[in-house]
Amino acid sequence: MKETGSQRERPRIVVMGGGTGLSVMLRGLKQKPLDITAIVTVADDGGSSGILRSELQMPPPGDIRNVLTALADVEPVMSDMLKYRFGAGSGLSGHSLGNLILAAMTDISGDFVTAVRELSRVFAVRGRVLPAAEEGVVLSAEMEDGTVITGESKIPEAGQRIKRVFLEPTHVEPLPEAVEAINEADAILIGPGSLYTSILPNLLVPKLAEAVVKSDAIKIFVCNVMTQPGETDGYTVGDHLQAIFDHVGHHLFDYVIVNNGEIPPQVQEMYAEQGAKPVQVDMGELNDRGYKVVADTLVLFRTYLRHDADKLSQHIYQLVQNWILRRR
Repeated sequence: MKETGSQRERPRIVVMGGGTGLSVMLRGLKQKPLDITAIVTVADDGGSSGILRSELQMPPPGDIRNVLTALADVEPVMSDMLKYRFGAGSGLSGHSLGNLILAAMTDISGDFVTAVRELSRVFAVRGRVLPAAEEGVVLSAEMEDGTVITGESKIPEAGQRIKRVFLEPTHVEPLPEAVEAINEADAILIGPGSLYTSILPNLLVPKLAEAVVKSDAIKIFVCNVMTQPGETDGYTVGDHLQAIFDHVGHHLFDYVIVNNGEIPPQVQEMYAEQGAKPVQVDMGELNDRGYKVVADTLVLFRTYLRHDADKLSQHIYQLVQNWILRRR
C-alpha cells in the first residue's frame, strides 16, 4: 500500500465475480475504509442482458448494473428504480431500468467502458466498477459426458456435471485498467457467486488470471453458502477450490471464508425443493491443502439466504489490515 506524504491511502481491494452474491458483499464492504475496484464478468447472455447484448452489440449490462447499484451512494428509492424490472409492455417486459440506462449511456458516450465510468460518477459510486473485458464473451461448458453447452444462461439448465468451462474468443483481451488494479492491489477477493458462470469467466481471461497469480496481495476466497443446481451439485468447499485450481493451474488463495452456521431445517427444505443444499465445509481437506480457513455464522434469511454483509465485510477488513501490518 502506497503512501503520499504523511497521508496513508486506504487499502486497495479488488473484488472479482458477478451476480447477486457479489452485490450483497459489496454493500457491506463499501462501509469500510477501503479503496474498492470491482471487476465484473461480461459473459451473461440471458434475460434483459442477453437481449440488449444481441440487439445493440454491447457487453451485457446486468452484472455491472447490480454492482453499480450496490456501490452507489444514492437514496433507496433511486436504488429501487435502477433494479426495477418492467412486467409489461411490448419490448419493455423483462428489462430492468438500470440495464436500459446503461444501454442509453453506451450509445451516448460511444463505448461501454465510458458509460460505466460516467454512471459511476452520476450515482456517486464508492469505488470503481470495471468490466473484465471491453467486449462481451461467450461462455461454453464441456460436460463430463463430452457434450458442449454454449451460452452462460444455458449451462445450469443442462442438468449435467460440468467438466470445464471456456471462453470464446479464447484470448480475449482484458480491460487494461482491470490488470492495473490487480497489480496495485493490497487484497484480491474472489466470490461469492456462481462458480462456473460468474467467478471463473473472470479468471479465464488470460492476462487477468496471470496478474492474480503474480500479485503479492492477500488473496481471499468467499465460498457460497448453498450449492447451485446445475453447477455445483454436491460440491464441498474443497470442490469449489479444486475447480478453480483445475482452470487456472495455480493455488491462488491464502484464506478461505466459509459459513459454519446452522441453516434452519425449514429453510433447507425450501432450497432442497430447488435442488440446493448447504455447501459442506471439509475442514480437514482445506487444512491439508494449506488454506487458512475463517469460519463463522455468515448467513441471513429473509426471503432468500444471503451472506451477512456486515459480518462478512468485517472479517475481510480484518484480514486485509492484518496482512498489511505484517508486510510493513
